[in-house]
Amino acid sequence: MQTIRIEKTLCPKEKPGKDNPLTFGTIFTDHMFEVDYEEGKGWYDPRIVPYHSLALDPSAMVFHYGQTMFEGLKAYKAEDGRVLLFRPDKNWERANRSNARLCIPEIPKDLFMEGLKQVVEIDKDWIPTKSGTSLYIRPFVIATDPFLGVRPSHTYKFMIILSPVGAYYESGLNPVKIWIEDEYVRAVKGGIGEAKTGGNYAASLASQVKAHEEGYAQVLWLDGIHRKYIEEVGAMNIFFKINGVVITPQLNGSILPGVTRDSAIALCKEWGIPVEERRISVDEILEAARTGAMEECFGTGTAAVVSPVGELRYENEIMSIGNNQIGAVTQKIYDTITGIQLGKVEGPKGWSVEVK
Repeated sequence: MQTIRIEKTLCPKEKPGKDNPLTFGTIFTDHMFEVDYEEGKGWYDPRIVPYHSLALDPSAMVFHYGQTMFEGLKAYKAEDGRVLLFRPDKNWERANRSNARLCIPEIPKDLFMEGLKQVVEIDKDWIPTKSGTSLYIRPFVIATDPFLGVRPSHTYKFMIILSPVGAYYESGLNPVKIWIEDEYVRAVKGGIGEAKTGGNYAASLASQVKAHEEGYAQVLWLDGIHRKYIEEVGAMNIFFKINGVVITPQLNGSILPGVTRDSAIALCKEWGIPVEERRISVDEILEAARTGAMEECFGTGTAAVVSPVGELRYENEIMSIGNNQIGAVTQKIYDTITGIQLGKVEGPKGWSVEVK
């Protein structure tokens, strides 16, 4: 492992006050982690430096061919002062799965973990402690080769930036309304739907705008071939509790393998709650809502953690779920995961990683 060079800022920013609302993704800390890659040389010069703007050639390949990967995780401050990360090894694994699909060089685990821990340690005073807040962590890679031509870049930057955040949805833990998309397609098996890359999110924007105009918080995508099987929400994996069974779409090559998704499934199994990863159609969802078999619906993701869904809309049919109240299983998953993240609940081995 190369030694990480550290250059601390001479002009610290003013931190937000404890009672100031934290709008997700708008405030950034004093420092960032940065490391370069060159073909034949590998990753070199890892450093923590003051947060700064980037100077890139206008022909840098990231601008023209979208070769980029990003991740998302959070840091929390426990009541005893410890700084905790939630399952960061899963983010490293997923980052490199995305990298492999996008022809980006693999990031060594020690480089990823040490860069992550050290930049969080330096900016740990930015971690908010108010209920529902955290320090969001965004690792990402961009292709930097100044070249116009379709091929993998020969040079890259890997960076980690930090942002103190509040709830992802303005509604907090109140149930959200989700629009089931019936016009646009985000991803298909064999494409890049299971990779965490900017193009997936650009493909979702038109539908997202349409959903917002209709008063819905997010879009739930159907599969791109049959246009009938449930896949995922733009910022979350989706779960349904139908007749006592928790059901989530199986990973099929076009669904992001969420870390919080994996955690929710593991907890349900530990508690003896029946859980199925399988293909589920929008028709099955409609029928469950019509008959009352749909007991709960919730989404999971790093940004929102767990978000109850109180209403689904497909075409002109509106499905109200659980009297627009958070369900018991949804609440238990939320309380347990956030409890582990804050060091209040003992989780499975390796789920909570202390920054030292």
